[in-house]
Amino acid sequence: MTWLITGGAGYIGAHVARAMTEAGEHTVVLDDLSAGLPARLPPGTPLVTGSVSDPRLLKGLLAEHAVTGVVHLAARKQVAESVARPTHYYRENVGGLATLLEAAAEAGVGRFVFSSSAAVYGDPGTDLITEDAPCAPVNPYGETKLAGEWLVRAAGEAHGIATTCLRYFNVAGAAAPELADTGVFNIVPMVFDRLTRGEAPRIFGDDYPTPDGTCVRDYIHVADLAEAHLAAARRLTATPTPGDLTVNVGRGEGVSVRELVTLIGEVAGDTRPAVVEARRPGDAPRAVASAALAAKELGWTARRGVREMVESAWRGWLSHRGTRR
Repeated sequence: MTWLITGGAGYIGAHVARAMTEAGEHTVVLDDLSAGLPARLPPGTPLVTGSVSDPRLLKGLLAEHAVTGVVHLAARKQVAESVARPTHYYRENVGGLATLLEAAAEAGVGRFVFSSSAAVYGDPGTDLITEDAPCAPVNPYGETKLAGEWLVRAAGEAHGIATTCLRYFNVAGAAAPELADTGVFNIVPMVFDRLTRGEAPRIFGDDYPTPDGTCVRDYIHVADLAEAHLAAARRLTATPTPGDLTVNVGRGEGVSVRELVTLIGEVAGDTRPAVVEARRPGDAPRAVASAALAAKELGWTARRGVREMVESAWRGWLSHRGTRR
């Protein structure tokens, strides 16, 4: 059995590739390297450079490597950018997925794991979000992930592909410094970047209907997330009959942005107070997972805490960026 991991040289993708390879799964990676780094990949992992939007490349890759399952992570994922460039996000995230599913169906691929997001829920107004909560995304990024889920399920039903959609909550941390997030788009590296430059961290909005006025999120260690992919892939291998499973991947514990920024300052040794700026478009006040279904269906639960996420991310930041100025 060979698994194709799209976006497998990226921050999350490389963790998935490593977890699956170390568990004995045979993998091949497709990545356009717009954000991916080949050095992140496990030794010996084949890397094909290109886009999921290229049908000729996909046809040759799936045949050459005898791919029998796909883990699809390649996507654009910045909320603010999606608000500014919605057509780009739909073209990349939904159009690319459609091309990949067509190629997979033609090649007889029978298993498909889709990287979705808690952004599909929008703001359901509940303490813990279960998988049957209404989906009402509040930004184009979330819309593309929800449309992607619909497309995955429809293609699975039409072509006999067993599918699993994993709704990620907020991802942080690093399993090893060389696998750390090198972008400055998510909250943890954004705060690291500000502190490293001798500037106060920023909080976008402190007037939300939450205990301290800042957004509340469920943060999950990227190594736990990678293990969830492995569990999903193995479930599909063990029970490859067509069907769909959709599960949240989170810890089930909420942490406010202010609490997280304070913890980051403690770990980095710089506790200067944050400055509060205007809300960002598309941010929901609260998004915390119920992870009970993942435990039941995948036998998976998160094992790492928020401090471990921040400490491991800080080690990775220093490794990639050098010591603080």
